[in-house]
Amino acid sequence: EKAIYFTEQWFGAPGNFAEDLKWHIREVMIGSVTNWSQAVIEWNLSSNPTLDPHTPGGCEACLGCITIDGDRVIRNAGFYVVAHVAKFVQPGAVRVQSNYLNELPNVAFVTPDDQVVLLVLNDTPTDQRFNVSDGENQFAVTLNAGAVATLVWDQTN
Repeated sequence: EKAIYFTEQWFGAPGNFAEDLKWHIREVMIGSVTNWSQAVIEWNLSSNPTLDPHTPGGCEACLGCITIDGDRVIRNAGFYVVAHVAKFVQPGAVRVQSNYLNELPNVAFVTPDDQVVLLVLNDTPTDQRFNVSDGENQFAVTLNAGAVATLVWDQTN
């Protein structure tokens, strides 16, 4: 009867974009929610190239979702991890059952406006073709090796 919140997960600098993206999608965004977490918070919105600013005693190796270098903005893996979920999983969305596969980890939600949102990762070294069905709608998807996708469709169509 206690709420579970997954907070303060961070990306270590300098990072490995492809591996960090896959790990955080699989373990944080999908893994925490499929294990009953009601919220997920990735740590550190932005930093500069020297990983500042941070509070005294704070993380000196935390890579921000974005790195701001003068007028240049670099979107790091954290930006895309958060964007895959935050753009489509609206407040009030409810996680619904999906068939979790080790090679295609996924999590599904129904939004307040009756859209289905499916976050899926191809956690294999080869392209994967798979079918999606919500009981009324069916379609096939091919996801490139190591890619992540957020699929969105109307539940009633």
